[in-house]
Amino acid sequence: MSEYSDENSILHGDLGFRYRAVTPEKSTGKCLFVLHGSGVDETTLIPLARKIAPDATLVAARGRIPQDDGFRWFERITPTSFEQTSIRDETAAYAEFAVEASVRHGLDLQRATFLGYSNGANVVSSLMLLHPGLVRQAALLRAMPVLDTSPMTDLGGTRVLIIAGAADQTYGPFAPALVTLFSERRAEVDARIVASGHEFGAADAAIARQWLAGPMPTA
Repeated sequence: MSEYSDENSILHGDLGFRYRAVTPEKSTGKCLFVLHGSGVDETTLIPLARKIAPDATLVAARGRIPQDDGFRWFERITPTSFEQTSIRDETAAYAEFAVEASVRHGLDLQRATFLGYSNGANVVSSLMLLHPGLVRQAALLRAMPVLDTSPMTDLGGTRVLIIAGAADQTYGPFAPALVTLFSERRAEVDARIVASGHEFGAADAAIARQWLAGPMPTA
């Protein structure tokens, strides 16, 4: 695994979201935008991202909505129902952040992968639907559709990995609908199920790493 510098411990606070930029000693130009789950912070998904892409620069941002001792990305009404204005506002803010962060750190968004878990994965799926062209490749762990009305965005030329947990009783039942949603919009979808609940683990890392080695689809 690549060595990382002390610069990676810095929590940047001058863009729309607080974030850490984790850069390997020998960068290949690959980058992962990393979006954590609810009730935690940006550090929780970094170990998984390192296993998936040890040679990639990681941009790990922190959601702006407080929850418990951590943060989430947008307001929720119930565990599976979400405040629609909050989704759209926070997703738009993150879209702006991703562009600004890519410029600051010299990253190519056309080569970037967006890795999201749970609430963070739901932001990534909303980014793809509401801000087409920003995300070309996304790995969504324990995700579900969150927009009450999803636009018929043409997602041809995008590649999506969806990993559901077989024992995830909250989000798991919604995984087929998410697969259908992206397939109907012409995304290249790879749907997997792992022997897990809502938590992520080594199986997710192995699948995502193998998937990431595949070719980017042509637009």
